[in-house]
Amino acid sequence: MNDHQLPPELCPLFADGGRGRALGIAVPEGGMVWPDPGYTGQGPAARPAFWMSDEPVSGADWRRFHAEHPRSGLWPVLLDESAQPWSVGQVVPDEPVQIDHFTADGFMAEVWQEWVSQMPAQDALDELDPYGAICPGLAPPGTPVAHPDEVAAWYAGVLAERGMPLGLVAAPRGADALAVMGWQGALHHNEWMVPLAAVVRSWEERFGARVVGVGFNTLELSVAAPPVEPEHAMRVAAEHWTFCPDNVVQGPGDLRGYAQQIIGEHAWSFWWD
Repeated sequence: MNDHQLPPELCPLFADGGRGRALGIAVPEGGMVWPDPGYTGQGPAARPAFWMSDEPVSGADWRRFHAEHPRSGLWPVLLDESAQPWSVGQVVPDEPVQIDHFTADGFMAEVWQEWVSQMPAQDALDELDPYGAICPGLAPPGTPVAHPDEVAAWYAGVLAERGMPLGLVAAPRGADALAVMGWQGALHHNEWMVPLAAVVRSWEERFGARVVGVGFNTLELSVAAPPVEPEHAMRVAAEHWTFCPDNVVQGPGDLRGYAQQIIGEHAWSFWWD
């Protein structure tokens, strides 16, 4: 393979055919994942959502493709082995430019208000103590303890032990990859993935988060600058509650308990019922 060209099998991922892109490592056997027109309701797609390997890959494989991202424009994600949604095209891709119309603080405030209005007053006070009905807003940035790429490489090695294939997404950053690949894991919480991608962008910037893996209804992020103080962790827990209520409601049951779980943790794992 010419070191200065993108392999032909990956070029359809880009609107311009991958012009100017390069990849200096071999691509394992795999194929394109196309959106199912019957699922998207948008008619036949102009290009595939992402590329997926046939077999599981190692953490080292993820690291190599991640290192190539500046040249290739392909963000690597580890995928669960579920037959859905990948093999049947249950994905709804969006353009990254859509993410620009949303902010993490705007999404948080809107979800907070909507959910609190639907909860009995006492439940809201108990579950969201000490904030209750008042959205606390975004948490301040964390302090990195390592380079985000190093933490992401570590977490890729952890996740790869589950036996996960590799996805390659034509996206400038991990948060955008969620929208580009049309991931629908949070569908039961938020029907449109794009606003959640805006939240992940903010976490990339404030906490050194990186998108490492996705599943049918899961999201795996590495975190280079997690909260290490209880008060800071409480603020982050409040953000997580608006992003993925199930993490709190079906976990410890309240923000205080959840905050204790995420202090100093370099991986954030989300699951939507």
